[in-house]
Amino acid sequence: MSARPIDRHEGVPAPALSGKTAAILVVGGSGFLGCNLADSFLRDGEKVIVLDNLSRPGVERNLEWLVENHGSAVQAEIADIRDLSAIEPVFKEAKAIFHFAAQTAVTTSLLQPVDDFETNARGTLNVLEAARRAGRRAPVIFASTNKVYGALTGLEMDEAGDRYLPADAVTRRYGVGEAQPLDFCTPYGCSKGVADQYVLDYAKSFGLATAVLRMSCVYGPRQFGTEDQGWVAHFLIRALAGEPISIYGDGKQVRDILHVSDAVAAYRALLASIDRLAGRAFNLGGGPGNAVSVAEVLHEIERVTARRVRRVKSDWRAGDQLYFVADTRALMDALGWRARTGWRAGLRDLHAWLLQDWADVNKAPFQRRPRRITA
Repeated sequence: MSARPIDRHEGVPAPALSGKTAAILVVGGSGFLGCNLADSFLRDGEKVIVLDNLSRPGVERNLEWLVENHGSAVQAEIADIRDLSAIEPVFKEAKAIFHFAAQTAVTTSLLQPVDDFETNARGTLNVLEAARRAGRRAPVIFASTNKVYGALTGLEMDEAGDRYLPADAVTRRYGVGEAQPLDFCTPYGCSKGVADQYVLDYAKSFGLATAVLRMSCVYGPRQFGTEDQGWVAHFLIRALAGEPISIYGDGKQVRDILHVSDAVAAYRALLASIDRLAGRAFNLGGGPGNAVSVAEVLHEIERVTARRVRRVKSDWRAGDQLYFVADTRALMDALGWRARTGWRAGLRDLHAWLLQDWADVNKAPFQRRPRRITA
């Protein structure tokens, strides 16, 4: 099944930065969201520095893709944010900084909480210090997570068919807003929550133009999803490979999935308005219009791929929220931003990219049961 390509540049504002002699620094720029954002700026003629340690499997391909498409406009710096002395010189050239580098899996944080802390908490503090010491007063925009709100066990839930819905009418209509109390849960939630708060405090304590986007589930092309992170892409990859998909809990958990083109537009719009929005945190997600249960996504994947998906049930995972839908009204009011890509169209777009990517890498069409799939 083919899909009309989604315009990844539609509604994307230009950065509020003068001149193009300095570079935009994307920390974690070889990752899924980072490389899409970097590509967006590069297509506008900006210089971009990609800082990444290339630790996540597959992301080196994203860096190669950026270089192939944009050549010398991309400056690659291979370093780890846990090493301040290694990354500090890179920040001296940056006029704006986006920070995506992270340990992203709750499961990994439970197995290796110290490593999780070092990357997410100390690594973010290193990014902030490098930005501060550079003396350029470059804006810093940080990718946080809805996990800073904890498991949301205080939200009373109703079951409605194959999904959970909040009993509270306002939350059901709009989602979870920024007024929801922070309630760090699991080492991952704690480390990202610490980072979230440090980013906001550097605006107060040091006058840096910082801001935070607390993200729900972002998906789309160039995402090499795994069971622990990037679940929408992971589901599609497994379905295409004819392999079973593990469902943790009952599959009625609800998330508001957001296509990467809309996430890129939000990050760029926030940079364009950073002078008036510094020190603020916003929820970023697909909103109620893109709220779907795990079960609904699986049913749609079966329609898109024309293949039956085999499900394997497993126990609930620690800190899993029965429901998270971002109330994006604050972001919409501040930036005029909105999610433009419906989740069904977005799934078709990701499906089309996965088929093309498989063909590009393997020089052959995607087979029903390949021996392996690059992920």
